[in-house]
This record gives sequence, C-alpha cells and structure tokens, in this order.
Amino acid sequence: MKRNWEALVLKAMGGRDFRLTVLDTEAVGGHYQRLLMDGGGLLESCGVHPTMWIRLWFDDGGRPHQRAYTLVDPDPATGRFHLEFALHDGCAARWATTAEVGDTIDATVQGSAFHLPDPAPAHLYLVGDAASLPAVNSLLDTAAGIPATVWLEYAHEGEQALTPRARTGHEVTWVPRRDEGRHLVETVCAALPAAADAHYWVACEAASTRSITRHVRRTLGAGKHQVTSLGYWTAR
Repeated sequence: MKRNWEALVLKAMGGRDFRLTVLDTEAVGGHYQRLLMDGGGLLESCGVHPTMWIRLWFDDGGRPHQRAYTLVDPDPATGRFHLEFALHDGCAARWATTAEVGDTIDATVQGSAFHLPDPAPAHLYLVGDAASLPAVNSLLDTAAGIPATVWLEYAHEGEQALTPRARTGHEVTWVPRRDEGRHLVETVCAALPAAADAHYWVACEAASTRSITRHVRRTLGAGKHQVTSLGYWTAR
C-alpha cells in the first residue's frame, strides 16, 4: 500500500517505521479484539515509556489510513506487545477481526513521549475512557506506589470488559457517557481538588479533555508542568 502525504510529514518529523507481525488473537468481552504482536525491532529501537503509542497504517478502500494505538504490556526482552481494538465500524476494526497469525501491518513511531515527573507527584488524578484505558493502566503499573484517583467514562457496559489495574491506594470510578460527555466533565470538575504536589493526566474525548484541562489550569491553578492532556478521539 502506497503511503500518503501524512507518512511523508511524519518521516520528516523523525518518524521511524516498523513492520509488525500478528502472533496471536483474542476476543475480549465481545466488544474488543486483542492482538499479540511482534514489534519487528520497535521496542529495541525506541525503548518503552508509560502511555506509549504508535501509529498503524490500514488500507481503507485502497487509501492509507492511520490510527494511533497504545502499547499494552510491552516486553523489551521479547520485543512483543499487545494491541486492543474496539469493535465498531471502520477499517481498523475490520482488519483486527480478520487478522490471522502471520499477518503484518506497518507502524510508525512519532510523537509519543511521556515520563512521570521527577520528583514523583504525591497523587495522580487520571481521567480517561475505554480508548485510553491501556494508557491509564500503564500509568498505574509504573506508579504502583503513588495514590491515584481515576475516572473512566464508558458508553456501554461492554466497555468495562477491559479491567483497570488498580492497586492499594488507587480509587477507580466508572462514569456513564451522558449529554455528549458533559456528565463526565461535571463529575470530574466537581471532585478534582487543587494540589500543588499532584499530577493531572486527562485523555478522553477531545472536547471533554479540553474542558477538564481548562478547569485544572484556570480554576484549580495547576501549573503547566502538572498537567498532561491528549484528546484520544473526537465525537461526531
């Protein structure tokens, strides 16, 4: 499949390309497909950090289409990791549900960079949803000893098939998606405290992410270094 202008831009920005190979497939709760991948040298070349994501290239009716996915349980020793796909209409879900062992897909690493602050925050406040749950879990794994409060938005019960990796000191609240995401925004903004020694991480639907981030910065007065935010998808 011939790449488009997006691939050229990513390459110019330092993007690195890899070819991934499917090693195993697993249906999860009827709403997700989990694939075990060999990274083709990706982890060895790029290293691993919490919330790490890559861009996959799909064939969408003969045209290249890229989507971002968070690495799940990356293992540098073996070069393997999982990817989880939500099963809704689209070229990515179609590819994931029909993928077989030995199939390959091209990936680009560009733009993913996150490290916990040093010194470590006294508390983590994480806001996500089913799309960003793999990233949330990677943070909970990395910061297992740091108290964390987590809000996760869900659109239907099946989205709770992906389990948060909460440990002692981690509090998780599932919030139903209502009023085009306003319910999540109101719930989180009403509960978030101002804390100079905390870190706020927000990654959900783009408009909700902007609203919550604005509240954290303007109303709570959090410094720029205390906030990480990224819109994971856009409601249409």
